[in-house]
Amino acid sequence: MANYLITGVAGFIGSHLAHALVAQGHSVRGIDNLATGLQTNLDELAGKTDFRLVDVRDAAATAAACEGIDVILHQAAIPSVPRSVLDPRTSHEANTNGTFNLLEGARAAGVSRVVYAASSSAYGDQPGFPRKETMAPQPISPYAVQKLTGELYMQSYWRVYGLETVCLRYFNIFGPRQDPNSPYSGVMARFIAQMLNGETPTILGDGEQGRDFTYVDNAVQANLLAATVPAERCAGRVFNVACGERHTLNQTYSYLRELLDFPHPANHGPTRSGDVRDSLADISEARHQLGYEPAVGFREGLTRTISWYRTQPTR
Repeated sequence: MANYLITGVAGFIGSHLAHALVAQGHSVRGIDNLATGLQTNLDELAGKTDFRLVDVRDAAATAAACEGIDVILHQAAIPSVPRSVLDPRTSHEANTNGTFNLLEGARAAGVSRVVYAASSSAYGDQPGFPRKETMAPQPISPYAVQKLTGELYMQSYWRVYGLETVCLRYFNIFGPRQDPNSPYSGVMARFIAQMLNGETPTILGDGEQGRDFTYVDNAVQANLLAATVPAERCAGRVFNVACGERHTLNQTYSYLRELLDFPHPANHGPTRSGDVRDSLADISEARHQLGYEPAVGFREGLTRTISWYRTQPTR
């Protein structure tokens, strides 16, 4: 069993990783500043993890959290394109400076491997689908630039210091525990919560923009594989984490209406600044090198997510 550190442990994906690692018998330490993460996401793990209230922008506290750790799963970020457009400095401090602080702490503590939550936003709006890791990045938003900078730092620390790093470019992860109340939350969480409350969601733009929606269990699987496969197959590498399928927002809303028996068509609003029009991933490298295979498809993921939100006392 290994000693893991999860940054952003109280967040959507971080909390799922914590539950999975504890279930496997690993030792888990988690840090979070609870700015966007929720303590309730960890309620079921009370007494089973070493939780520390730490902000990755605090270099000393972050370094202390790295001590005695074998593998770090770095999820902490302000994961929002529109927020980075409105307030790029705060996002930069968390996403870029925070990642640098973590790498320095990991290097000083002798951590073996860091798995980094990168973003498909790095591809931008360039032509050519599906997106392959060999494509030159063309980020649009400050958020995309920040996450790409984190990738480059990860690769640098592998090449210069020998710290094993793996970057996972997430494509529109959704599922239970995604906070629908945040103005920057994923579209799936907002839509489901609104529809369960009898409210009609608003699709920004014409709704024909496509996404490679990926259920959270698939992202968890990718992280656990990236943490354990031999270094020669993954160190210094970037991998897409997705399902390899494209669904438009209009199609997605239609599926949700069917599953929720919701009578109303969507409203439409203006396109959001900084958003990428389409995404579709080539996941062949993750399959080949990590052994990754999405276990939960899109429709099954929607069903599971809806079932979870139905159980929540407040939405």
